[in-house]
Amino acid sequence: MPGTELFGKEERKEVMDVLETGILFRYNHDEARKGIWKARTFEKEFAEYHGVKHCHMVSSGTAADYVSLASAGIGAGDEVIVPPFTFIAPVEAVINSGAIPVFAEIDETLCLSAEGIEAVITPKTKAVLLVHMVGAMADLDAIIDVCKKHNLILIEDTAQALGGSYKGKPLGTFGDVACFSFDFFKIITAGEGGAVITNSDEIYEKAHTWSDHGHNHVGDNRGAEDHPILGTNYRMSELHAAVGLAQFRKIDFIIERQRANKKVLKDYLKKFPQITFRQLPDEQGDSASVLNFFLPDAKEAERVADEMGNTGIPAAYWYNNNYHYIKNWEHLKEMKTAAPVALKFFDVPQDYKTLQLPKSDDVISRLVSINIRITWTEEELDDMCKKFDAILG
Repeated sequence: MPGTELFGKEERKEVMDVLETGILFRYNHDEARKGIWKARTFEKEFAEYHGVKHCHMVSSGTAADYVSLASAGIGAGDEVIVPPFTFIAPVEAVINSGAIPVFAEIDETLCLSAEGIEAVITPKTKAVLLVHMVGAMADLDAIIDVCKKHNLILIEDTAQALGGSYKGKPLGTFGDVACFSFDFFKIITAGEGGAVITNSDEIYEKAHTWSDHGHNHVGDNRGAEDHPILGTNYRMSELHAAVGLAQFRKIDFIIERQRANKKVLKDYLKKFPQITFRQLPDEQGDSASVLNFFLPDAKEAERVADEMGNTGIPAAYWYNNNYHYIKNWEHLKEMKTAAPVALKFFDVPQDYKTLQLPKSDDVISRLVSINIRITWTEEELDDMCKKFDAILG
């Protein structure tokens, strides 16, 4: 992924700033840190980029999901609508918050559909956790209308679509709160890390307090801070923030290169009549981290993905992937957990073992995705196009 392609002097400089002070903790120690505040600076720049009032950095994208749910008041027994096509982290966050994940159908945006959401709403539904999958946006206008109609909280998981936008507005700024990931496999990386953004003062206060054992962060003496609520520990360290900050300052370059390289491959694939492309509600807002296209049926999609992989093209066939589609989540279907979860004590509206999602199955079974690298040369892009001829011609 792009972040891992760009480690250089900028990341080293930011990390050395922290090591030279010896203050790896993101709070307090004002005098010793000599003005070096990497997490605070990262939050400021990330909020400004998205045009929102608040950003809070946390230890992972999963933590960001969890903090977003808790800060929006979602907990025991609440139903949260989630997609079946996602890395499983948002689903785990719902379960571990004491809430109940309810799966809805996706469409060819590769994200939850408004129709799918509407079909699974019950009196216990409190929120929609919308994941902007593999680089681009859902049909936001329609989904926002459904959320307003039913008075549902909208949480945007934008872990896979940082830098994307919809009608000129950054993804992650359409809901009540949004979460991002900076793990090793994202558009930018901090090694591990995540962010929560919101325009709500109330959600922000809960987010930064709850993610640090209830500390209210008033004053410069940690021992004297009040604890308005109980909390947990999802703090980002100054070292992770240092790497993430350096990476984030490259985001415009990353998006530019992703879009250019994706355009070369997509334009070439348009010559093959059997291929159709992922629906993009706003093509101009695609982060372009992934090229997604459909084949006529599952057998052909699997063949194409396999042959691309065998020739060195970084292709994925998600339908058989253990991590990103509900079909293969046996640990979820059997609810295999380290300890009993609250889910077991509530009436769950879906049986995960027998749940049928025919629209999603059709979409994912025909889908092939190619991860876009920003360091590809013209020669490498040309070589991939020649391989397309051999595989698809």
